[in-house]
Amino acid sequence: MSELNLTGEARNEFGKGAARRIRRAKQIPAVIYGHGAAPLHLVLPERETVRAIRGANALLTITLDGEEHLALVKDVQRDPVLQIVEHIDLLTVRKGEKVIVDVPVVLVGEPAPATVVNQEEVVVSVSADATNVPAHIEVTIDGLAAGQHVLAGDLVLPAGVELVTEADLLIVHFAEPVVVAEVEADEAAAE
Repeated sequence: MSELNLTGEARNEFGKGAARRIRRAKQIPAVIYGHGAAPLHLVLPERETVRAIRGANALLTITLDGEEHLALVKDVQRDPVLQIVEHIDLLTVRKGEKVIVDVPVVLVGEPAPATVVNQEEVVVSVSADATNVPAHIEVTIDGLAAGQHVLAGDLVLPAGVELVTEADLLIVHFAEPVVVAEVEADEAAAE
């Protein structure tokens, strides 16, 4: 994961009206918290910030009043209709520190013919170095057939990353497709 640099400005206005004024000025209200320090309220430039937070678990270096803060994106609040970013919560981290984050699970490959893929979990929790959080975890499903499955414990994790999610959690399973003619025949036999 690469660090992204942003420059923020201290925020001293709070409340709904102030947040609206900030967003009209093409900025995003944010807060940095963690490590027992007092929360830092700031505003970030909208365009650069939206680009920076596209991926899960973005690591940001934020310059605020000449001081740099290393932070992970913890939560992004979006308008449910317009999908604009309304507020960002950032968690202070240190290089070498372990953090627990949710990482997306990506399926790679093609299963056996006539197999239906059912992905039960789209993220898993892992513990990783704050500066080395994987962007995603790939699961190879090449040739897997109906009746087979992949559990969280079966995932191949990068070096230095440990699974926090329970090992017996079902990630993906494979089934036979249901044929409409068979369903209709079963319903007719039941009558």
